[in-house]
Amino acid sequence: MTRLPESAAAWGTPEFEDVFRRELGRLGTAGLPLQQGLTTGSHAVDRPVGVMLLHAAADAASIHARAGIFYSGIIAGCSCADDPTPVDEQSEYCEVQVDIDRNTADTVITLLE
Repeated sequence: MTRLPESAAAWGTPEFEDVFRRELGRLGTAGLPLQQGLTTGSHAVDRPVGVMLLHAAADAASIHARAGIFYSGIIAGCSCADDPTPVDEQSEYCEVQVDIDRNTADTVITLLE
């Protein structure tokens, strides 16, 4: 289960945006649906990601945030010696919905279309 305890604790403070961006960004390709969000590449690269908070609101039970994720992907070739496909990184972007339980910090991250 993904958890964002620092973000849950920072909700309602001026530091929330910075804490959220940092904590979500640390999840990387392992914790974010970056492979599913690819638009030009075929493989998400495990490198640091950029996070932009687009919107955040809360109800009694959860914090609901929408975030833009900037990351890199590659078009993977066949790895043959004569494969002409260059391994250039492509800039990628996707948006996710992040729902954080205010009590437990359990987090659900959903890729938005």
